[in-house]
Amino acid sequence: MRKYAIGVDFGTLSGRALLVDVGTGEELAEAVFDYANGVIDEYLPGTNKKLEPDWALQDPNDYLETIKVTIPSIIKKSGVDPADVIGLGIDFTACTMLPIKSDGTPLCFLDEWRHNPHAWVKLWKHHAAQPEANRLNQIAEEHGYDFLQRYGGKISSEWFFPKAMQILDEAPEVYAAADRLIEAADWVIWQLTGEEKRNSCTAGYKAMWSKREGYPPKEFFKLLDPRLENIVEEKMASDIYPIGSKAGELTNEAAEWTGLLPGTAVAVANVDAHVSVPAATVVDAGKMVIIMGTSNCHMVCAEDEQLVPGICGYVEDGILPGLIGYEAGQSCVGDHFMWFVENCVPAQYVDEAEKQRITIHEFLTQKAKLLNPGESGLVALDWWNGNRSVLVDVDLTGLMIGMTLATKPEEMYRALMEATAYGTRMIIETMEEHGVAVTEIVAAGGLPKKNELLIQIYADITGREIKVIGTSQSGALGAALMGAVAAGSEVGGYDSIADASKAMATLSEEEYMPDQEAKQVYDVLFAEYRILHDTFGRGVNDVMKRLKRLRASMK
Repeated sequence: MRKYAIGVDFGTLSGRALLVDVGTGEELAEAVFDYANGVIDEYLPGTNKKLEPDWALQDPNDYLETIKVTIPSIIKKSGVDPADVIGLGIDFTACTMLPIKSDGTPLCFLDEWRHNPHAWVKLWKHHAAQPEANRLNQIAEEHGYDFLQRYGGKISSEWFFPKAMQILDEAPEVYAAADRLIEAADWVIWQLTGEEKRNSCTAGYKAMWSKREGYPPKEFFKLLDPRLENIVEEKMASDIYPIGSKAGELTNEAAEWTGLLPGTAVAVANVDAHVSVPAATVVDAGKMVIIMGTSNCHMVCAEDEQLVPGICGYVEDGILPGLIGYEAGQSCVGDHFMWFVENCVPAQYVDEAEKQRITIHEFLTQKAKLLNPGESGLVALDWWNGNRSVLVDVDLTGLMIGMTLATKPEEMYRALMEATAYGTRMIIETMEEHGVAVTEIVAAGGLPKKNELLIQIYADITGREIKVIGTSQSGALGAALMGAVAAGSEVGGYDSIADASKAMATLSEEEYMPDQEAKQVYDVLFAEYRILHDTFGRGVNDVMKRLKRLRASMK
């Protein structure tokens, strides 16, 4: 009898559920819920309270609605008997965290806190905690805490403790009212199972936890702020659960939300990028999976530990059991293409795209495909949303050089594509220079299926063959895979992530080989990119930061 698992992928703008046959990996149904409040970066919902620059919040009710809307939808679409659904898994953008009460109620659900922005979810791309990140990094470095080495030398403002520190610094009353500070992924698992089970992936990559040492010691947190000395004991949890393990079972209430049976196995939560690795057939060292969407995440495993500057971190068992999982990333990829079409495309292009009944992205890509490498005379930096790797600096901003009165929109669009590929090459070369091999590349996420030109540009710039995952829903498939592992072989699932990946994951027939003539031109352009990268990113010219400070002072 066929058995099924469900994966729910909580993204930046929407949540998506996928129903998968655990025996074959066949995807039977999917459903999407567009968050009602999306990314909250201008005003708090229902108020006229304007948010400061670099804020990015979300509404946890959107996560609950995702569960209540998408899972019943895929059960109905597929006609599958809920009794044959053996497991459920979820993945999340991270670090996405929120303050809650001891019973799991988010503070932003309560009238007395709803008008305070610090009571809401801080999304992964909330960058307003940069001063706190700077302080954390300075104190860790001054006092010789070696955990910084695991994270490329810097902790990002996107991560858990800078965001917690910002709450304490700017809204101590919210910090005091919060019985718990928790990753949104773990909060959703709590809502499904009635149990607080924190996952090792977000704890390891986003909250400085290690399998061998746990969190940094109390003394470190006390140095940051005496009120933080007991943050782990008072606001978090020391019990951390490994990926692929069972968090619990679906409660009666959650079963009513979803249409599934009470007692259905629920996996420990995971991060969207990390869970995509086994969904891309990768269960070995040396194979990089690039998850390409609003941002890029670069995941690769190795047998041993290497100190790589500027990566997001490495975590033992963080991606795959028995291996050291390395993560790097770019904060702006799909977001940066969207910015361009929303702000820089002339009306005649929009009209022509409508006449052809294609999207403006497709129209620009068609025109960009006709250009030769280097033809536009443009080079861009991919920092429209800061730099995650290898500079770890959210105060960096975008740059495009070489524009003239003859520059066309498609040339700019292609230059932005190329910029993201240059950033990826910078990450790969940095890893290899520091002992982490990258022998293969598999592209996953939403972009590889949407834009062949983009992936060819990545192959040409990196000089490497790129394979493509067999699904457009890598996160949701990976989450479903974890659900099958949480259920176990006794009920038709699997006892290891590797076994589940072998049965449920596939690659597509698409493979992109580098064009050697194009690569020769891109090598020249990449040399120029590197000069700009180091000039504006390594302190030679801090004009980006000066302009950003000036902008803030004029608000």
